[in-house]
Amino acid sequence: MSVSKLSIIMPVLDEGEGIAASLDALAKLRALGTEVIVVDGGSRDATIQRARLRADRVLSAPRGRALQMNAGAAKAVGDVLLFLHADTRLPDDADHIVLQGLERSGRAWGRFNVRIDGRSPLLIVVGWLMNMRSQLTGIATGDQAMFVRRDAFHEAGGFAEIPLMEDIALSKRLKRASRPLCLSERVVTSGRRWDEHGVFPTILLMWRLRLAYFFGADPKELAQQYGYE
Repeated sequence: MSVSKLSIIMPVLDEGEGIAASLDALAKLRALGTEVIVVDGGSRDATIQRARLRADRVLSAPRGRALQMNAGAAKAVGDVLLFLHADTRLPDDADHIVLQGLERSGRAWGRFNVRIDGRSPLLIVVGWLMNMRSQLTGIATGDQAMFVRRDAFHEAGGFAEIPLMEDIALSKRLKRASRPLCLSERVVTSGRRWDEHGVFPTILLMWRLRLAYFFGADPKELAQQYGYE
């Protein structure tokens, strides 16, 4: 029986300041055979130059997280694809955790629990609530480092090419293949937005945007409200 291979796909835009640390954190996984693909959406800083030294492939794609992740998935060689934000850190042995978890469970996809790293102690509660909501609904977010078998990803049509809520849209389609594997191991994601805008205003904004999306709002308008250009 062949051993499954993991591909990590990281969409980036103007991450020159932190991209070296983000990719250096994946060096051990890469040394053990995990493929690391960086997909740039038109950075105007040193992102690409710094990523080339630390990734297996650096691709360029039209700007937009969904477009970039789809472009990375199209070139990945792994049996399992893991989509990782540049400001999110995986736990040790993430490759074994994901591959063995999928093998044992028979699930098609999954996500990690998340911990938000920021100044406010309330972020511990926010992370816990995010994990509980995901457990109950079967919906994962990009901050939770979604992973999926490559064949299931393609059967689901990849990420919807929308500027926001692409993770929710994909989760809904993947649930037709299986419930997600909800790993108790945690990824650590940056709480920068929470620190800058405040915990409660950010919670209210995210819930308002999710509710609007549920009722059919245009993702382009929601992206503008979220702060994307």
